[in-house]
Amino acid sequence: MKGGIESTVRASVIIPTYNRAGRIGYCFEALRNQDCAQAFEVIVVDDGSTDDTLQVLARYREVRVVSQANTGPAAARNRGVREASGEIVLFTDDDCEPFPNWLSEMLKPFDDPDVVGTKGVYRTRQPELLARFVQIEYEDRYRIMARHATIDFIDTYSAGFRRDRFIESGGYDTSFPVACCEDSELSYRMSARGWRMVFVQTAIVWHQHPATLRSYLRRKVKFAFWRVPAVKSTPGKMVKDSHHPQLMKLQLLFAPALFLGFLSDLFELSAIHPMSLFIISLFVLSTLPFSLRALKKDPMVGILSPAILASRSCAQLIGVIGGTVHVLSGSSAVISDSAAARKVE
Repeated sequence: MKGGIESTVRASVIIPTYNRAGRIGYCFEALRNQDCAQAFEVIVVDDGSTDDTLQVLARYREVRVVSQANTGPAAARNRGVREASGEIVLFTDDDCEPFPNWLSEMLKPFDDPDVVGTKGVYRTRQPELLARFVQIEYEDRYRIMARHATIDFIDTYSAGFRRDRFIESGGYDTSFPVACCEDSELSYRMSARGWRMVFVQTAIVWHQHPATLRSYLRRKVKFAFWRVPAVKSTPGKMVKDSHHPQLMKLQLLFAPALFLGFLSDLFELSAIHPMSLFIISLFVLSTLPFSLRALKKDPMVGILSPAILASRSCAQLIGVIGGTVHVLSGSSAVISDSAAARKVE
């Protein structure tokens, strides 16, 4: 790949892929154009693709391809780390397109020997209203993360770690069957050890966000579901972390509160009448900080934000309930650091 002028590789960019023949080429073209003076390698772990992904990969001879049977993205990333020769391992997703300065920006913080991990950001070029909402939603979380000198969450679309610390921590928990919250679980374990991870606002990748309300809400159910087992070993992160807005967690109560409000109105149980209207008003009030910030960036998104956030709160509640049942049933996807480390080494 363009950019490496040193004799030794400092960084290994690892991309797990599965059936992404139509998208992964964009990622490679972006990596070819990295403006980085430090030597780096690109490793793609094909997780048992059944489409033309391998044929597409063959066009990029500078990319190292590792193939394995389909065992999930967490296992694919861990495999990439095992194959890596760089002291820093960077992850991005097969549907992302890193900016030309992405690699150099992700590596800069590692000049500080105390930094163990780095996290970058998403941007999108999509015109759809839902995609624009999702982008502003991410930016609202970035606003929160920018306040912290040390963060506790690094997601895989733009992630960097010291390879030795990644292996020491146990890597990604391979019992997570989908690309969802295995990154949260690892980040929380690293944070619990007191390791320093930093937010890099200048390390940007393009991404395709959900463009319809249905796909957005399905994604929210999935992420809320898998976040429950992700915090099993660090339960305090469910209450507060450096990434999720506190108001979002409070809004999870909207659906059950509204149901109780309707019951109260039906049986005239409260002096506040109608109670349901009062609860809706409180919810809209809770959305105002986000909606007003969104209004400045995108007026239509700002106007529709309360309705979208109400839908989001219902979807996340469904996911949390499902994830809680999953954990209580004994199917939790959490393994110890030492057991995970053996899977990475």
